[in-house]
Amino acid sequence: MSSTRLPGKVMADLVGAPMITRQIERLSRSALIDRIVLATSTDPSDDPLAACVRALGLGAYRGSLDDVLGRFIGALGAFGPADHVVRLTGDCPLADPVVIDQTIALHLERGTDYASNTPARRTFPKGLDVEVVRAPCLIRGGHAAKDPYEREHVTPYFYRHPEQFPQVFLSQAAQEGDVRWTVDRPDDLEFMRAVYGALYPTTPDFTSDQVRALVRARPELAMLGGERRI
Repeated sequence: MSSTRLPGKVMADLVGAPMITRQIERLSRSALIDRIVLATSTDPSDDPLAACVRALGLGAYRGSLDDVLGRFIGALGAFGPADHVVRLTGDCPLADPVVIDQTIALHLERGTDYASNTPARRTFPKGLDVEVVRAPCLIRGGHAAKDPYEREHVTPYFYRHPEQFPQVFLSQAAQEGDVRWTVDRPDDLEFMRAVYGALYPTTPDFTSDQVRALVRARPELAMLGGERRI
């Protein structure tokens, strides 16, 4: 809730419900995620967020505002045991359950410690990010990571140390790495409200391809805020 660029963004209204609620609806369509848990902070500004998620029947763990890696380990301890942890950030209401499952499946198939769909050369839109870490590795990395950047952003320690953590990356043929489908600024929220307003009322489980088709059909959305949206 304490985002500096768009305070309160995760609770912003998106067709009649908080943005976090709409994202959880999409995440719940994943076939390979067993449990969804919110890992938020103990800062009082996050009280409404924790209450919202708990009202949906989900777990909420609260920890350090800045040490997000420590927060993840705390959530694992509170809601585990688990073999694998999937990291999905709460400002991505177009999260794609198909891409999530593809990333998890690749991770399981290859038996790696870390997997993501954000390799050095990203091919998926920003906002469809998925990261998977084996739970014992998350704990090991949590003890080893000292850099404040690694603590704040959860996973850098793992992809900075491929010699310790075998890893694999999911890519797609389309080059959409510059496409922006995340919410950090008012124009991002404007884009999300346009997408949800057009698609959600008739097709609440709309796909990424339907988002792409909508943006192609509405040229005013294609570069909204000066960012590539398709």
